[in-house]
Amino acid sequence: MLEQRILEELFRQNYSEMIHLARVLLGNDNEAEDVVQDIFLRVANSDIPPQNDSYLLTAVRNACLNRIRQMQLHERVKNLLPIEDEADLQPIDKQLERLDDIAAFADEQLEEPHRSIFHLRFDEDLTIAEIARRLGLNPNTTYKYLTQSIQKIRNHFKR
Repeated sequence: MLEQRILEELFRQNYSEMIHLARVLLGNDNEAEDVVQDIFLRVANSDIPPQNDSYLLTAVRNACLNRIRQMQLHERVKNLLPIEDEADLQPIDKQLERLDDIAAFADEQLEEPHRSIFHLRFDEDLTIAEIARRLGLNPNTTYKYLTQSIQKIRNHFKR
């Protein structure tokens, strides 16, 4: 673990530049603070201090780009399944019946790995990256399979 005085010095020297870069890239103060805080936690837990200040700015840039990719992926998946439609206005027992029908359709009609990806995403609430890691797939491939599964389910239940 890094010495407290070294960490404090790094913080004093670099925080303002790091937070500014994160705010510019993310456009959100809370997200920017989370990113910078995560970087300082990683630095604090390491045994070797960064060799130069550009390391910290590069870490901020990379963390922000990862956060943006994650947010974009979340938005893309969210847009595949609209939240407010006529099903949301039905009584809860009808909604539960529809969810049971969707789950049964997924179990009976989706082939592997589509079925596993669908269940991991919606039953276990895993991210695309977590699913990809668990199944040993590329995240883009995982996203493509999830998209195909949702489209197949959507088409079946439009009838």
